[in-house]
Amino acid sequence: MQKKKIYIAYTGGTIGMKKSPQGYIPVEGYITDVVNSLPELFRDEMPEFVINEYSPVIDSSNMSPNDWQVIANDIATNYDEFDGFVVLHGTDTMAYTASALSFMLENLSKPVIVTGSQIPLSEIRSDGQTNLLNALYLAANYPIPEVSLFFNNKLLRGNRSTKADSTGFNAFDSPNFEPLATAGIQIKIEAGEVVSPSSTEPLKVVTISGQPIGVVTLYPGISHTVIANVLAQPVNALIVQSYGVGNAPQDSALIAELRNAHEREILIVNRTQCFRGQVNMDGYATGHVLKDAGALSAADMTLEACLTKLHYLLSQDLSYDQRRTLFIENLKGERS
Repeated sequence: MQKKKIYIAYTGGTIGMKKSPQGYIPVEGYITDVVNSLPELFRDEMPEFVINEYSPVIDSSNMSPNDWQVIANDIATNYDEFDGFVVLHGTDTMAYTASALSFMLENLSKPVIVTGSQIPLSEIRSDGQTNLLNALYLAANYPIPEVSLFFNNKLLRGNRSTKADSTGFNAFDSPNFEPLATAGIQIKIEAGEVVSPSSTEPLKVVTISGQPIGVVTLYPGISHTVIANVLAQPVNALIVQSYGVGNAPQDSALIAELRNAHEREILIVNRTQCFRGQVNMDGYATGHVLKDAGALSAADMTLEACLTKLHYLLSQDLSYDQRRTLFIENLKGERS
């Protein structure tokens, strides 16, 4: 049986860094040398793979929509030659990239797994070896044809993932959707579906561009001027991180700012600031005021999914009403 071929894109991040007197730094060619020195990646059970190191590599804190486009285009360029893709990425914005790619890669029939590590691959206690090995193994032997994120033995849907721990190995969680698969003693497929590539539609990459999007978290005593100042900037959308199931203070001036923004065709999204659960603007009067002002429910979407979905919709030639309709639809499994 012919071995599967997996394409590894090293975009940057801790996993490929080298220790220096100034701390960990990226060094060209270093991760390829380290990976090639790991015998377990070359066992018979493992797929063949090719590594492409980006030049320059990107610190994930500097990741932008332009970089999401570079990664998506890279996958498209190599799509026909490989059976699956592993994107090595820094952890700070990994969930944003995984979410963005899920919207950008249409007709995807092969696995795209984003992973990385909290400790560099070259260090003795690195979690990178386990994450990379499992990502390669899953991409080849359990091909779930969607964008996912693998970390600490869990394969999460990319647009359901969020960074939950800044220092622990269990750095990512999927608060409102169970893992696609878990890698314990046995590989267990949970919410994922392993399928053989059958799509006859060619992969399509949706081009996106950077969009001015505001994010405001409500807090007790917030002034309407905070909202007004954000909306005074050239923003095309505003994510309001509300209380509980989507509640906001019944401040007439604050609500008026949101209503005026809606009338100016600025997309207003109501997303709960709670880690789990979802928005229900019909539950309380304090939530209904946002609905009356034109706010759209984010349901149970992560902030990363909300923001990248807005980039995706705002980058296309769509009317305001079309964007509103599509935002509340479940396009790529990002909302229940």
